[in-house]
Amino acid sequence: SRPATTQRAGRAGREGPGAVYRCWSAAEHERLPARTEPEIATADLTGFALELACWGTPDGSGLALLDPPPPAAMAAARATLRQLGAVDRDGRVTGRGRAVADVGTDPRTARALLDAAPLVGRRRAAEVVALVEEDLRAPGADLVAALRQARRDADGRPTAWSRAVDRLLGRLPDVPAPSPARMEASAGAGGRGAGDTAIGGGAGGLSDDLATGLVCALAHPDRVARRRGAGGSSYLMAGGTGAVLPDGSPLLGAPWLAVADADRAPGRRDALVRAAAPLDEDLAVLAAGPLLRTQEQVAWVDGDLVARSWTSLGAIELSSRPLPNPPADLVAAAVRQGLADEGLALLPWTDAATGLRDRMAFLHRTLGAPWPDVSDAALLADVDGWLGPDLTRVHRRADLRRVDLPAALRRLLPWPDAGRLDELAPERVGVPSGSRPRVDYSGEQPVVAVRVQEVFGWTAVPRLAGGRVPLVLHLLSPAGRPAAVTADLESFWADGYRQVRAELRRRYPRHSWPEDGAHAEPTSRAARRPRT
Repeated sequence: SRPATTQRAGRAGREGPGAVYRCWSAAEHERLPARTEPEIATADLTGFALELACWGTPDGSGLALLDPPPPAAMAAARATLRQLGAVDRDGRVTGRGRAVADVGTDPRTARALLDAAPLVGRRRAAEVVALVEEDLRAPGADLVAALRQARRDADGRPTAWSRAVDRLLGRLPDVPAPSPARMEASAGAGGRGAGDTAIGGGAGGLSDDLATGLVCALAHPDRVARRRGAGGSSYLMAGGTGAVLPDGSPLLGAPWLAVADADRAPGRRDALVRAAAPLDEDLAVLAAGPLLRTQEQVAWVDGDLVARSWTSLGAIELSSRPLPNPPADLVAAAVRQGLADEGLALLPWTDAATGLRDRMAFLHRTLGAPWPDVSDAALLADVDGWLGPDLTRVHRRADLRRVDLPAALRRLLPWPDAGRLDELAPERVGVPSGSRPRVDYSGEQPVVAVRVQEVFGWTAVPRLAGGRVPLVLHLLSPAGRPAAVTADLESFWADGYRQVRAELRRRYPRHSWPEDGAHAEPTSRAARRPRT
């Protein structure tokens, strides 16, 4: 803020006379906030919320605060305290909460101290908590290396870290020495259940590396992280944030990490890990047990129907298996979403299905109600109305290719009008030659493509939709090439046929081309003129 820059200039002035230089432009200076945000508006309020609970005023009502705490930050703080067991659902402090408050540190690290002491030993728990609280620099983000260096520095002389360790030990109630049995029982309490393998070979067998990782994970379970892919420095934390190790870190390649400190700069997708310790999956589950969830998913994901059950630690997926018999209603909802995302092309649009849909669209366009609208938008809006029974048999995308679409579309036909479908919009029509070509309803008007010789003797085209729409004839040459288009055969025989006949006689001289097509004998075969 601008007031903060003035304060810093004053701090420099106290050192002695001279000049103070502002290392940014005047324009940048004008964009700085005019007022410094009070700490309560930006700080983590978990410790403050615990103090309020201990005072008996969980919501802070009645306290003459200079600035009220932000409601969202207070809600997040109370949620964290509930997760730690420090307050009950009503926000009242619990016995565990008073023990956490008595430690005199951040509630998260206090919880780590209290819970880790029986698992890794009092002193080792206090050493790691003091290291995290002191915010000592970890070379290459390796917190275990920082712990060993802190021990060396404190050998024979007191340091700020060693004094913090002694203070924490003084606040820590007596706990039994760690034992494999207690570690195994704690693992069961963390969510894996009785009978699982003892974590880390028992508490007594935990190395400094894993013990440090466990204490950090107990302090920040949402920062338990697993490596993405088979290698590299990228991790996913249980809280959902990505994290990367600095180049050259000794922790590179570790499958699991407990992140004590990470910093995400503006504009960066992943946070940069500042301090972390190695972990394994069992310890991660022990420390972040409340984040362990087993869920089922039936959804349309990346172009396919996914039906699976998976176990996750927050955002980290631990295991997954297919659901053999997913609930039919969830499958239907997922397929509806897939159709909405990718369109009706997911369905098997055979010639029969497309032809039926075109006929129904023609009747809706020509006659209106009760003939249904079968446009993409209308079909997608009423998936259950016509496709619903078929969705109950779908378990994966491939099953959609086996849906009987003509039968599904017929569910939309109105009753009793459905019985007139073939009368009003026949799939095929008979022509004088005796053949029955298919009617194409895909355009604005129904069309039949037929050879000119097959309609000799025909003087009027059929009218469809109850006589409202004439059938359009695409008249073809013996080779199947377009020769003429007409919906009025009487006019065609009187006028247009003369030119068409001349052209066809020139190109197909061996065929018979009578002068009067209206009274000639039709044929479905490519008839040839007799030799002379």
